[in-house]
Amino acid sequence: MSKTLVAFFSASGVTKRAAQQLSSAIGADLYEIKPAVAYTKADLNWMDKHSRSTVEMNDPASRPALADTDADIGAYDRIFLGFPIWWYTAPTIIRTFLESYDFAGKTIVLFATSGGSGLGKTAEALASSCPGAVIKNGKLLNGRQSESDLRQWAETV
Repeated sequence: MSKTLVAFFSASGVTKRAAQQLSSAIGADLYEIKPAVAYTKADLNWMDKHSRSTVEMNDPASRPALADTDADIGAYDRIFLGFPIWWYTAPTIIRTFLESYDFAGKTIVLFATSGGSGLGKTAEALASSCPGAVIKNGKLLNGRQSESDLRQWAETV
């Protein structure tokens, strides 16, 4: 088994494709973070202040339930953690995932997909959800990435 895991949350499939490309390029295992209740298109309507994603992102205590907690985090030294950028940061389900496992002693490298904003201070914001871990902002993986570029990037973080 690889010592590197690519874990990801994808609401629309964009981040899933990026995670699959990264996993394939670096020979890492892949784990999908799934919500207990899948997001619908209406849930993701950021222009609706009553949509599920908007309500969750406006509540710092929001921790959407996970479909499972089957990831064997203990088997990995390094975890690439991917998600779409929502409201300039990680969706709250990422905190649920981080708080569901012990990441102490592990390195977590963030990657994201976004239509307009970068990772900003996401690593700092998530640090309290994974005490004892080293968490790093990685990069946006928008669009198709070459395997060699992904490998080179993964080797430098």
